[in-house]
Amino acid sequence: MTIEIKALRPEKSDLKKMVKFGIKLYEGNPCYVPPLIMDDVNTLRPDRNPAFDFCEAQSFMAYRDGRPVGSITAIINRVVNERTGNRDLRFGFLNFIDDAEVVDALFKAAEDWGRSRGMTSMVGPMGFTDMDHEGMLIEGFDELGTMATIYNYPYYPRHMERMGFVKDVDWVEYRMTVPDAVPDKYLRIAEIVKKKYNLRVLKYTSKKRIKEEYGQAIFDLINEAYDGLYGYSPLTQRQIDYYIGQYLGILRLDDVCLIVDDSDKLVGVGISIPSFSRALQKSGGKLFPTGWWHLLKVLSGKSDTVDLLLVAIKPEYQSKGVNALLFADLLPRYIANGYRWAESNLELEDNASVQLQWQYFERRQHRRRRSWRRPIR
Repeated sequence: MTIEIKALRPEKSDLKKMVKFGIKLYEGNPCYVPPLIMDDVNTLRPDRNPAFDFCEAQSFMAYRDGRPVGSITAIINRVVNERTGNRDLRFGFLNFIDDAEVVDALFKAAEDWGRSRGMTSMVGPMGFTDMDHEGMLIEGFDELGTMATIYNYPYYPRHMERMGFVKDVDWVEYRMTVPDAVPDKYLRIAEIVKKKYNLRVLKYTSKKRIKEEYGQAIFDLINEAYDGLYGYSPLTQRQIDYYIGQYLGILRLDDVCLIVDDSDKLVGVGISIPSFSRALQKSGGKLFPTGWWHLLKVLSGKSDTVDLLLVAIKPEYQSKGVNALLFADLLPRYIANGYRWAESNLELEDNASVQLQWQYFERRQHRRRRSWRRPIR
């Protein structure tokens, strides 16, 4: 039974088949959280995703007897390669059945494409930038996934090892219990930090106002705070404009905290959202005919879990207690909104300063994911 590899056109019809194959592969799996089909399709379209200003990509699908059995997207991020001096080919949007012939054919197609463009190593799973999903699950296969992360079957890492891929980095994730009250230590540190650095918390009730007044500043701060992290690709102005329009309008402002100095300059931001995991499972990745209703119910407060999407602190304020100020503000809102648990999402395993901020929470490290690397052969 011969494997046929097809290079997909960067058009909605081809890419939609690829995304739907990934969702179909996990049908019935209670831990898999599907993406919104339109979001993944738009991410893969050069006419929609501004990352194509500095990235090149090609998606492939594997077929056996006319049936889809695997998919992969090969990505070259020229900005990151110039910053690191590497000639890395990223791979992402990876899905396949448990079959070595299929997996080898997929990776060969991606590898050949990258080699023809001068790449010397493969690394992933990674997206175009850090705003995309990254990291293959290697622990926690029986844990419900989140909207911001990848879920995959346990056979995925076995195939990576079989093909000679090795660990590049690991990320860890924590599930924390939302306490009944803000820990006293947080309150004390928050008060000290506010007075010492003349900081204050900003809260908004208008999405339009937060976009107009601090939309640009939020993403400028993300660029500054995340710049040294693994594989980080600085967001361009076109990307920032795109994400302001795409994401800031759907936030629940109760779950967002901005910290500014005495000149109203942004020095810290914490962005969290109610968990959409169960709603996305019910929607099957589709907004219509009823998917929008499940998502709307979450935005109206029907979730017992909050996803911590990002915390960004200006470098000169890091390790000075600003995180305590963020959570001293957010925790009472989490409690009022009925959240019982919080998901940390991805943190680099050696990022001790980030993990230190959870020290006053009851928590367990429940997932681990990996970025793999191998020379192009």
